[in-house]
Amino acid sequence: MTSNSRAWLAVGLFFLGVGAGAAVPASILLTRQQGVDPATAARLQTLEDRAAIRDVIIAYGHDLDTRDWAAFANLFAKDGEWVGGMGTAKGRAEIQKMMETTIGTDAKATSPAGFKPGNFHVFTNISIKVDGDMATAVTKWMFIVTTEDNKPQPYYLGHYDDTFVREDGQWKFLKRVAYGDIPAAPPKTSN
Repeated sequence: MTSNSRAWLAVGLFFLGVGAGAAVPASILLTRQQGVDPATAARLQTLEDRAAIRDVIIAYGHDLDTRDWAAFANLFAKDGEWVGGMGTAKGRAEIQKMMETTIGTDAKATSPAGFKPGNFHVFTNISIKVDGDMATAVTKWMFIVTTEDNKPQPYYLGHYDDTFVREDGQWKFLKRVAYGDIPAAPPKTSN
């Protein structure tokens, strides 16, 4: 197999693995192919991991904005932790309860915090570093609310500092710390 055909095989397997949600990472399939070096397989594994982590970050925003707190809590490791302006919660059940209590359960209703329906989060500038079964990430976020005349209005700008863990073959938040940057709203910790 030529180096050019190995490269195209790697690209094809990457997209098959990511797009089909394959149980076997494309990097493992590559290492089974004759002539693929471990460095190439390791680079591909890092790309797969970063894509999977980015999917978790995007699912977080969707579940947050639709108030699907069970799915939201399931994005966290069994002993995962959420830390932010509303407080600290550890473990899926506690995270789900905190979100239900502070934000509410109906995306079409005004939240207990007073936010009207139609608010949502925008994520950008996602930076992910993978180290085996652990990873860290920084994500910028913007919280958009609806004005009285039904127009979008930025309300908060901030960032998340994340630690991820691969748990049962899936990437999960081990710890997510939410910082409000503009206006300043540091996370409330239990310390």
